[in-house]
Amino acid sequence: MNFIVSSTELLSHLQAVSKVISSKTTLPILNNFLFSMAGNKLTITASDLETTLITKMTLENVTGDGSIAVEARRLTDALKEFPEQPLTFNMNLETFAVEVLSQNGKFSVVGQNSEDFPVLPQLNDDKTISFKLTSDVLYHGVSKTIFATADDELRPVMNGVFIELLPDNLTFVASDAHKLVRYRRTDIKNEEEASFILPHKPTALLKNILSRDESIVNIEFDNQNAMFTFSDYKMICRLVEGKYPSYNSVIPTNNPNKLTIDRVELYNTIKRVSFFSNQASNLVKLNVSGNQLTISAQDIDFSISAYERLNCQYEGDEMQIGFKSVFLLEILSNLSSGDVLIELSDPTRAGIILPAESENEGENILMLLMPMMISG
Repeated sequence: MNFIVSSTELLSHLQAVSKVISSKTTLPILNNFLFSMAGNKLTITASDLETTLITKMTLENVTGDGSIAVEARRLTDALKEFPEQPLTFNMNLETFAVEVLSQNGKFSVVGQNSEDFPVLPQLNDDKTISFKLTSDVLYHGVSKTIFATADDELRPVMNGVFIELLPDNLTFVASDAHKLVRYRRTDIKNEEEASFILPHKPTALLKNILSRDESIVNIEFDNQNAMFTFSDYKMICRLVEGKYPSYNSVIPTNNPNKLTIDRVELYNTIKRVSFFSNQASNLVKLNVSGNQLTISAQDIDFSISAYERLNCQYEGDEMQIGFKSVFLLEILSNLSSGDVLIELSDPTRAGIILPAESENEGENILMLLMPMMISG
């Protein structure tokens, strides 16, 4: 099995699928890429058993069909050092010898039998639900929510992004019990109600691939696995088992106090003031009165403190509320609007943070943050 391929094009595909390979695996074969040739189509597969990522390339100079496993890290590291040039791959499927011929030399490695590579999981046809999305919608759904997923061994359902299909919208939700993000598309309709929980790792892989893909994504899932098919990539992953908590019940609906403020100015101020907060709690206090917001922090142990005042638009009662600055900064950095709207009810209930204006008419973003107790 022989083929000629562009060094930079091959590297781009290998780097995308290599992110699925785990550094700690009990199966040595999973440290390899599976190269498969059929006609002029080269298919490259990487897996960690839970998630499998596949990419395809169309080549012109090809001889022979077949498949072989090749060490992933060594091949990727070597390709990073090549300038753009055609590389010739000669693969002996009997001895598993692999030769890579460049303009100035030859590189030899020993591959492994492709039969040792795990078999691709199959979806249950009777239970499979499928729908299509543009890559842009899916990218925004996963990129706006992934930062809010938990890392909780006791509650694995919180460790992924909950994707819910409803007749009048498509909703992405993530929460770690401190913060919650709900990204909703009212311009996406579905005939039947269905949902699944996508684990953190495949969500991150999707975000990486979708950032440079502009195709329609075909999504299929059953009660165990989900498959995402793009123009040049396919990802199959095991879903998180279990029932996602009722997220709507934790979103307060009656929030009479409404604060509108410049997002970047608020972000930069909180960042500056938070350097003077207690390192253990990261507590910053927001005191809003009239059309002025005062952001303050202190660490009594080291006798340090800071506060800054910002102009804002405010409708409601005078209030002081405390938040963990790290979480508040994460939320503000994952919104893209010029101004943000913060809705509050009282200092003990969650604050709702929304973009003051939406980029897309069918887009609805809600971010929620639980407050911290203010002593004294």
